[in-house]
Formats: sequence, C-alpha cells, structure tokens
Amino acid sequence: MLFSEQRHLYRDRVAGSIEVICGSMFSGKTEELIRRMKRAQLARLNVQIFKPAFDKRYHEAHVVSHDSNSIPSMPVDHSSAILLLGQQSRVVGIDEAQFFDDGLVDVCNDLANRGTRVIVAGLDMDFQGRPFGPIPALMAIAEHVSKVHAVCMQCGSPANYSYRIGTQTETLLLGEKEHYEPRCRTCYYTHSAPEPPANLPTTS
Repeated sequence: MLFSEQRHLYRDRVAGSIEVICGSMFSGKTEELIRRMKRAQLARLNVQIFKPAFDKRYHEAHVVSHDSNSIPSMPVDHSSAILLLGQQSRVVGIDEAQFFDDGLVDVCNDLANRGTRVIVAGLDMDFQGRPFGPIPALMAIAEHVSKVHAVCMQCGSPANYSYRIGTQTETLLLGEKEHYEPRCRTCYYTHSAPEPPANLPTTS
C-alpha cells in the first residue's frame, strides 16, 4: 500500500483517546466522570460505564458520587470484560479504576486505538501515599489528565492525600468518611500520618 493511501485510511478513522481523572478521596472524581458521561449521552453517543463488581457501597449497578449523582453502570470482575463489553461503545467510562488489575492499561489502549473515547476515574495514591494500581501507568499514556483536589479536613487547604482513620492495614478497604479523610501534604505527614513512602523508583 502506498504511503498516501495509508495516511488517507488513518485520517478517516475515528480518533480515540484516554482521559484520566484522579485525586484523593472526596475530590469529585466520580462526579466529574458522571458529568462527562452524561454530556456524551446528550450528544447521543453510545456510552457504557464500568465499575468493580465488589464495590457495592451505594448501589450494585450504578456509579454513584458522594453528592448522590448517579448513572447506570455495568459491574465487572476483570478488565478483560471491559474490552469485550465496551468495544461497540463510542465512549467508555471506568470508575474506581485503581481497583482493577494491571491489564486495564492494555484494555484502555486497545479501546482508544479502535476509536473509543475512554474516561477513567480513580485514586492516584493509596492511604500510604503510594502510586495506586494501574492509575500511574494510565496517566502516562493518557492524552488528558485531570488531577482534582478535595479540602483538607485539618486546615482547609487543597488536599490530594487520602488519610486512613483507624488501624486497618489492608490496601483494599472500601469505606467513606468513617475510614478516610482528605488531607494536604503537610497535614498528612505531620498529624499522626505514616512516614513518607520509601523505596520508590528514582530518576537519574
């Protein structure tokens, strides 16, 4: 095939993309995801939103924000199901993406390469201040990254850390205000918070 023909075919393809909405607990990630998905619905695009099947905090089959806004969703157990069930959708949304397996990165890439607009929302750090699940890798390959902030419950500054209240040490702990509060960097590391994460990759 001639180069000019290849360029013509590429130009005629529908452009896909990956958008990541990330931040701490209570920062409005899901709210923003729902807003973007509803705008896509208003544009009469074929949309589908997914969430982890085990997350039933508000509703078994809806994505629900802390402000009680909601949108119907499809609970799935593994990222591979998103590729299978979302391939006919023009816009695919994924909530609580930090809880999915690392295969989510390839799934989002495959969907975007097929012309799908993929919108991902999730925590970028766990309660220990460490990169969480597939979110950092998704941020690296995304065309658009929106980092949203909550309000620090200690001082009122913009917060990007999720401080865990209590003694539970497991990483995957679903919860709301009884388990977490948003904190800024200063309040997270100085007010009974864990030590700064060690052994993280460094750049030369």
